[in-house]
Amino acid sequence: MSTSSVLLMTLQVAALLLCWLLQQTVVAKEQYHEFVVQEAAVTRLCRKHSIMTVNGQFPGPALEVSEGDSLIVRVINRGGYNVTVHWHGVRQMRTGWSDGPEYVTQCPIRPGQSFTYRFTVAGQEGTLWWHAHSSWLRATVHGALIIRPRSGVPYPFNAGKPPAREIPILLGEWWDMNPMDVVRTATRTGAAPNISDALTVNGQPGDLYRCSSKDTTTFPVRSGETNLLRFINAALNTELFVSLAGHTMTVVGADASYTKPHATSVLMIAPGQTTDVLVTFDQPPGRYYLAARAYASAQGVPFDNTTSTAIFDYGGGSGSPAMPTLPAYNDTGTATAFTTSLRGLRKAELPSRVDENLFFTVGVGLVNCSAAGQQSCGGPNNTRFAASINNVSFVLPSTLSILQAARYQGGGGGGVFSADFPGTPPVQFDYTAQNVSRALWQPVPGTKVYRLRYGAAVQVVLQGTSILAGENHPIHLHGYDFYILGEGFGNFNAARDTGRLNLEDPPMRNTVGVPVNGWAVIRFVADNPGVWLMHCHLDVHITWGLAMAFLVEDGVGELQSLEAPPPDLPLC
Repeated sequence: MSTSSVLLMTLQVAALLLCWLLQQTVVAKEQYHEFVVQEAAVTRLCRKHSIMTVNGQFPGPALEVSEGDSLIVRVINRGGYNVTVHWHGVRQMRTGWSDGPEYVTQCPIRPGQSFTYRFTVAGQEGTLWWHAHSSWLRATVHGALIIRPRSGVPYPFNAGKPPAREIPILLGEWWDMNPMDVVRTATRTGAAPNISDALTVNGQPGDLYRCSSKDTTTFPVRSGETNLLRFINAALNTELFVSLAGHTMTVVGADASYTKPHATSVLMIAPGQTTDVLVTFDQPPGRYYLAARAYASAQGVPFDNTTSTAIFDYGGGSGSPAMPTLPAYNDTGTATAFTTSLRGLRKAELPSRVDENLFFTVGVGLVNCSAAGQQSCGGPNNTRFAASINNVSFVLPSTLSILQAARYQGGGGGGVFSADFPGTPPVQFDYTAQNVSRALWQPVPGTKVYRLRYGAAVQVVLQGTSILAGENHPIHLHGYDFYILGEGFGNFNAARDTGRLNLEDPPMRNTVGVPVNGWAVIRFVADNPGVWLMHCHLDVHITWGLAMAFLVEDGVGELQSLEAPPPDLPLC
């Protein structure tokens, strides 16, 4: 081959490479947003309220990105409370400073101050969301985060055809008072907080509630269209059954991971979880209710038993919409059938080994008032409610975030935390027995983390307990997606249950429902250095201490190490 031919080929390869690099530059974008946290006046249930919002919107603004895009979001606090923002489900690879949980990865943004979150959304497609991670502010401070495929990359469903339209649907709860006052009162007394007064769809209760008919959320659709509905459960404390009258929903994604298509008439979505479904509007033109009401798994525990509605309208006039049939509030069978039907779209990339076999008990207990150093408490029989993982009731620090302490005060935590979270329960017992010994009801408060080597393959058995009341616990892990290998009822038995785990096509999620008086097994690789909170996404339970944190060490070199903290990281 002549020198000129070699040169020509080299130039052609260089041109192709340059073209590819330019395409990547065009595809991956950087978006800048400002989130102003401020009060806004709204009217619900016949009363005017002043609520905390982002940019005056409730729910807050939806962020729409393509896979690979970077987000720069400056949060300006013009409200009266400390605030942080968590980007729920975003992997935050090496950007743990932007994860957002208060006193875990950062100190709060105080009134009058600001902080800029910077991160890239990579390797994830589907629906996530963002929300405040300070006390109960997320009741009204939340919004959708929609991640589409890169330009030119088709959706892996609906034969690759994009849906006619995409509709974010945020499910929530509404208190007829300031939710911050609700949790403050409960925290002061140790009692259970007031339950919500309404459930909502995109911020509106719907026309089954007083003074709400004219503001019922309505989605106009067209006959014959296939639409993608992006469900987000932003409720604080309520798992929800959801159904659309007269229509079949085909699940195609959950927590920004694709699933094998699965047709269903009802969804069960826990707080923190998202579910993407395709719906073809192929019924006689009309008005059809979307309805949501509680899945209440705990016996004898008060819950919001109201029903929220929205309307899908494709030319139905003004007649009464058709109403779907929803499961009974305590229909664990339907909830289980839904969660166990989910399968990953592709074969799971599971590690061949497991380096860390962990066993975590999760549940709610009580602390004697005298042990809490108080004269009078509002819980049962003069106690305070408390929750725990492996009998440790998580206590947030107040002088420094755990991540700052880990980076600047050594692995021991410098008095902010200790690295001795137990990998197994300190006492083994019949976790789901009807009458657990009262000696096991009182957890021990502590700020403890579990240390993980970078790259370790981690399997966690999450075991529910019936100490006070067995309940379905939606457990969320920050900084990671994980495979849900299996779930079941009763006590996990390794000899019996390990062989039943799904190692072929388990779903990948960031929030797993641990069944009432049952267990779930998850697996992930600790490839993201930082401090990552694992907690129950029922906010009443994290308020009581149902949380822990993983401290994942740096690996080798810059690409396996946590980035340097941003210069505007808030001070405590």
